[in-house]
Amino acid sequence: MHFTSSDGFDIYVGKNNTQNDYLTLKFANSGDIWFHTKQIHGSHVIIKLGIDKDVPDSVIRIAAEIAAYYSKGRESNQVPVDFTVVKNVKKPNGAKPGMVIYDSYNTLYVKPNPHEELQ
Repeated sequence: MHFTSSDGFDIYVGKNNTQNDYLTLKFANSGDIWFHTKQIHGSHVIIKLGIDKDVPDSVIRIAAEIAAYYSKGRESNQVPVDFTVVKNVKKPNGAKPGMVIYDSYNTLYVKPNPHEELQ
């Protein structure tokens, strides 16, 4: 899925393990921002940076809310969502599709929101 923020940032969402792998490991650039719910199964979400590297906090929050919505935590009021640059996301050898490890991340607690108005 593809969303465009009011600031013009492109936000992409993988809808299954295969799409998550493709989105994170092939489609995203090393400097793009990656989101995933903390210890909850869900979609990988990417903000493509392009030329503009300064992502407003509002866009970070929107991407986190989308990641929370497209996860098993959708019914919760506060979902922890980790985010980091893609270069900090790695796939372990032999790992199943969609399985990654990451470091040097931040965590936001957000209410899930599908942001349908941005599709």
